[in-house]
Amino acid sequence: MYKILFVCHGNICRSPMAEYIMRDMLKKRGITGVLTESAATSTEELGNGVHRGTAAVLSRLGIDCSDKTARQMTRSDYDKFDLLIGMDSANIRNMERISRGDPAGKICRLLDFTGAPRDISDPWYTGDFELTYSDVREGCEGLLRELERRGVINENA
Repeated sequence: MYKILFVCHGNICRSPMAEYIMRDMLKKRGITGVLTESAATSTEELGNGVHRGTAAVLSRLGIDCSDKTARQMTRSDYDKFDLLIGMDSANIRNMERISRGDPAGKICRLLDFTGAPRDISDPWYTGDFELTYSDVREGCEGLLRELERRGVINENA
């Protein structure tokens, strides 16, 4: 089982959106053997459900996220997951602090898997959940291509 942890500041907007969109993409392609979860770098939203803006985007896509509650990334997550994917540069710094470095090179940004590496803006501040969705979808598609390149998945099987 290949394990991916998506991480953002509060685990109520961007990272759960990535978790559920990636899970949906894998399911629709019939790809098994990949587990997706998400977490926060902060404690601000622990135990809270997904933000209504993210929930609305996912609902429109037919994706139920009602079981998700925010949790914080832990040091042990570094060993548990094969990839730890942050949404922006601040997330990356905090993820490296939590994990006490990145000796195995497992930590990266989601949009690093695209032709235009960049941060995904936090819709908590921008209010633009559609832009976030567009960026997350682009990143997840790039991640799927990278997993295929690495031999983790085989979409042609």
